[in-house]
Amino acid sequence: MSIVPPFYITNCLALLASPLAAARSSPRSSQRIIVTCPCSLVKNWDNEFVKWLGPGAVKTLAIAEQDRKTVEKNIDCFVRTSLFNVLILSYECLRTHVGRLNKTDDSCDLLVCDEAHRLKNRENQTSMALNSLKVKRRVLLSGTPMQNDLEEFFAMVDFTNRGVLGSPEDFRRKIRAPILRGREPDATKKQRDKMLQKQNEMSSIVNEFILRRVNTLNAQHLPPKLVQVVCCKMTDMQQNIYSHLIGSKAIQQVTDGKQVNCLSSIQMLMKLCNHPRLVANEDDSAKAGTGRNAGKARKSYAEDSKSSAAPGAAGVNQFLPYVSGRKEQQPVCPEWSGKMFTLFRLMREMRKPGNGSDKIVIVSNYTQTLDLIGKMCGENNWGFCRLDGSIGMKKRQKMVDEFNNPSSSLVAFLLSSKAGGCGLNLIGGNRLVLFDPDWNPAVDKQAAARCWRDGQKKRCFTYRFLTSGSVEEKIYQRQLSKEGLQSIVDDKEQVNELSTKDLRNLFKLRADTPSDTHDKLLCQRCLTIKDDADENERRVLPFKLLKCTELLESVMAEDSAEKFLTPLIPTNEGISETEYDSLVKQPMDFSRIKAQLEKVRPNEERSDERMQRA
Repeated sequence: MSIVPPFYITNCLALLASPLAAARSSPRSSQRIIVTCPCSLVKNWDNEFVKWLGPGAVKTLAIAEQDRKTVEKNIDCFVRTSLFNVLILSYECLRTHVGRLNKTDDSCDLLVCDEAHRLKNRENQTSMALNSLKVKRRVLLSGTPMQNDLEEFFAMVDFTNRGVLGSPEDFRRKIRAPILRGREPDATKKQRDKMLQKQNEMSSIVNEFILRRVNTLNAQHLPPKLVQVVCCKMTDMQQNIYSHLIGSKAIQQVTDGKQVNCLSSIQMLMKLCNHPRLVANEDDSAKAGTGRNAGKARKSYAEDSKSSAAPGAAGVNQFLPYVSGRKEQQPVCPEWSGKMFTLFRLMREMRKPGNGSDKIVIVSNYTQTLDLIGKMCGENNWGFCRLDGSIGMKKRQKMVDEFNNPSSSLVAFLLSSKAGGCGLNLIGGNRLVLFDPDWNPAVDKQAAARCWRDGQKKRCFTYRFLTSGSVEEKIYQRQLSKEGLQSIVDDKEQVNELSTKDLRNLFKLRADTPSDTHDKLLCQRCLTIKDDADENERRVLPFKLLKCTELLESVMAEDSAEKFLTPLIPTNEGISETEYDSLVKQPMDFSRIKAQLEKVRPNEERSDERMQRA
């Protein structure tokens, strides 16, 4: 039993082919193998068996996009006959029909679970259905076995080797609790030592059945890849709406701890970071039109509690300019959003003649965002396709094949991270945009790996879009913490739950910074650049002072400058000294300016001499 992070699918196919070949001579070898995976990968697994093992080498039965009667008939055929060696089906299909697979004790000799991080919850129906299968040999494939906490990792380990880390209660008390205590910022040396001891004990146990493959091996066979975190500044419109939302009564109740459910407020701010129109659509305080001209139907702020709008969203339409026409006919206006305008400029630059035939994959957590991006592609005649939860399995594979075809007219592949973030091979695209972050770093990791895969021929670019100083940067920072990098981030708060202080920080807007995350990283390179700039300024300053002195002397030599060579005498100008002092706070003439320059220059020259000697 083992957990195998996926490197090449050939690793697993070699694992499966060996027992199948030995099954002819040894009845104890694996003769029946079940591969379960996300529904979008069923056909892909079937194709990979043919690709790597050859046609007819292994008899596979792939169940995808079939009616209930056909599915039941095929499962019965696999269980009762020896016509097929491998059954490939989705998690949902196996969960529904697990009873038919359990009718006989020898229905499965080896179980392979692809994208096995789905089994992180021991209590969900999928895990319970798989656990009920009468099979002892189990292989889990996952690129992200460690996601949010050790409980999820334990669930996967316990699925493959039950009891190897003890009971769930023993694991929480003897392993998980000491490790979490040792990771806290205020942990004592004794607690940190115990944490390391427990980590080493757990690693020595699980490493006996974990085969780890990392991307460094993949990099030897693929083109280079560049990953960039792109912090996009908010537009003025977004800043005004953001300030309006975080100052609303609904969000103030969240930050004061009076409202427990803050998820809707966080999602609203994230939608605003994507595009203001996504939040304006939730404002039911303006029924007629969009923007400032829709004020006739607008409710007062006192009626917010009666509004069915999202918390704090009432009144958002007042910040949007008027756009004529019905909502579905209105243009996207990418310039309203910092991220959307950055994406628009990136795609426009891609399509310019001479920039190659690059294709782009755009991943978002929100189908409403994909709606806007698809509309923007349509307005600019950029061919695109879209994969979300509404797309069936047959259509998914056709869509992927068309996008991967170099002669296809498709430019963009719009992907819902929840529906297609796992396992898809989108090697037709070499640019990928993670348009918004997810709380779970594993979701973003899975989505980011769609293009840089076996078969990719071009250099790949992955862009992680974040809105500067917003809630998106806070989510990204918590991703870093979940990945065990809280020592990098300066603000090392507890990562296990959101405290009231965390909530207040979450809803703060830092519009004055290019990147809140970069500020907390205390980047030494930027500090060095700033120090170099200050040093260069000190070196240049004496030359600037000399030029100022020369300019002043040339002005003083002019006939018209005679009146300004000496301090002004108020009585000569018909004004009293008291009145002059009240009007002129800092009297200034050419002689005083020259005296100040001559006073500053020697100090700077001496400082420059000291620097040269040093």
